[in-house]
Amino acid sequence: MGVFSILGVVLNILVIVVTVRHKQLRQPLSYALVSLAVCDLGCAVCGGLPTTVTTAMGYFSLGRVGCTLEGFAVAFFGIASLCTIGVISVERYIVVCYPMGAVRFQTRHAIAGVVLSWVWSFVWNTPPLFGWGSYELEGIKTSCAPNWNSRDAGNMSYIVIYFSLCFAVPFSIITVSYVRLLWTLRQVTKLQVSEAGRTHRVEVQVARMVAAMVLAFLVTWLPYASMALAVILDSTLKIDPLIAVLPVFFAKSSTVYNPIIYVFMNRQFRNYAIPTILCGWNPNAPEEDTSDAEPTVASSYKSQRDL
Repeated sequence: MGVFSILGVVLNILVIVVTVRHKQLRQPLSYALVSLAVCDLGCAVCGGLPTTVTTAMGYFSLGRVGCTLEGFAVAFFGIASLCTIGVISVERYIVVCYPMGAVRFQTRHAIAGVVLSWVWSFVWNTPPLFGWGSYELEGIKTSCAPNWNSRDAGNMSYIVIYFSLCFAVPFSIITVSYVRLLWTLRQVTKLQVSEAGRTHRVEVQVARMVAAMVLAFLVTWLPYASMALAVILDSTLKIDPLIAVLPVFFAKSSTVYNPIIYVFMNRQFRNYAIPTILCGWNPNAPEEDTSDAEPTVASSYKSQRDL
């Protein structure tokens, strides 16, 4: 947990710093990617690192207020992250499925989507702070989360609404967007090589990167969500704490995957990130401008505008 948390902090800070420093990376998609990096950074700092410390100590040492604050922070950043991925999936759907500009996803749309994601998460994670629902210890009692186990009517009503609006709705948007997107990509692969076809391949590469990020998020968070839903639906279900903690730790490790995927699957970002890490030295500099075959985020939008 400590290794993943520290890596999550370092890599997500790298994504934020590199994107802010280089205006070539400031495309509509990048606003959502930076928002996602901020969410992952928040989860690592407010969830992963405290959980590492309290688990090493063997008990939760932050008190009742600390439990509430940690549970709120992790839930807030986690749901904002899921909603942001929903925004990214819609953006990819629009760009890939409407490449000729019939529907345009612009910077203002990306910013609006990011703001809506954060506001939506804040609205639905604050009720436990005022008595509707609660944040309680979970698993081996070294971390806190929304109280899935209480059968109190008020708590149950909150959890059911929370799960429906903060997980089911974003998950449905992601699913619908990517089903349509994958169907379009299947059609794109049948096109002959042409200028339009090359532009489509640019979009396809970026779409694959985002699809990997979506898949990584869902794979890490679905076990936790499934466990919580099972506990909600079956009041007699008892899960051993050592088993229950596995989805918790697995979910909190998700903060490291998105920046890794972004760095390794985006050549343009990699060309800016490597000099940042190596204090200005870029071992790939001599060949970075010799080929335009590999797509980038910026070239994706440039090609779309050119069309």
